Amino acid sequence: MSAAADVKLQDFKSIFSLDGKVAVVTGGSRGLGLHAASGLLQAGCAKVFITSRKAAACDEACAALNALGCPGTAIAVPADQARSADIARLVAEVEKHTDHVDILLANAGATWGAPFDSHPEEAFAKVMDLNVKSVFVCTQKFAPLLRKNATLSSPSRIVITASIAGLGVGSLGPHATFGYSASKAAALHLARNLAVELGPEHILTTAIAPGFFPTKMASGLMEMTGGVEELAATTPNKRLGQAEDIAGTVVYLCSRAGGHVNGGYVVLDGGALNGRSRL
Repeated sequence: MSAAADVKLQDFKSIFSLDGKVAVVTGGSRGLGLHAASGLLQAGCAKVFITSRKAAACDEACAALNALGCPGTAIAVPADQARSADIARLVAEVEKHTDHVDILLANAGATWGAPFDSHPEEAFAKVMDLNVKSVFVCTQKFAPLLRKNATLSSPSRIVITASIAGLGVGSLGPHATFGYSASKAAALHLARNLAVELGPEHILTTAIAPGFFPTKMASGLMEMTGGVEELAATTPNKRLGQAEDIAGTVVYLCSRAGGHVNGGYVVLDGGALNGRSRL
């Protein structure tokens, strides 16, 4: 008898399945958040709550998601992540539809570009508040719902959207993003702290560090730094991020496949951080 015959193989057919899961996606009405929400629905989530500041944008995003024909449903719940009271209201609205949450994607964020000498103090504070403080407040207020169904074999998930600007040096010069870069470094470290704090309660926390994706928020900076074609040409794999890159990564981190990832992060930049000095 061969050694292989003695090995009991597990069933991996559902290793990426999110059947029946409930997810909340902040900043989910466009860009990376919307792509991630699409992946969550297509992987089997029963409910995906889409939240951002503008009600019309949330409604439009949910209409597009529900048109995919997935068994699950996208539900719009507008809220301003920069306001703690609005985050509390968001949690209360979600509780009208479900008694638990399995996945929280903390994706809402902002950036600001300006030269060092004239970089506004209030802009720096605004970016830090939204990209770091609101992530902490959001996870804190959703924690009771994340704990509700969390178990050792089926932990809940928190995924934080950071950036490679938090790992290297972000944009400098006339469009420098000092607050954004600092905030994304802080977001990565916040994920590590939450992983240690909440891991014993069966809530895993991870982060994603994307490079350039053609989104509305990134489009201005991309044009200032050479445009899509030049940026793609200077990336080792010769392309920028695509919708399925972010969707697939979020599904992996939230499924059984990512069940032993806690406190880590996934870099989604095609090798740009290693292959060139300008981010």
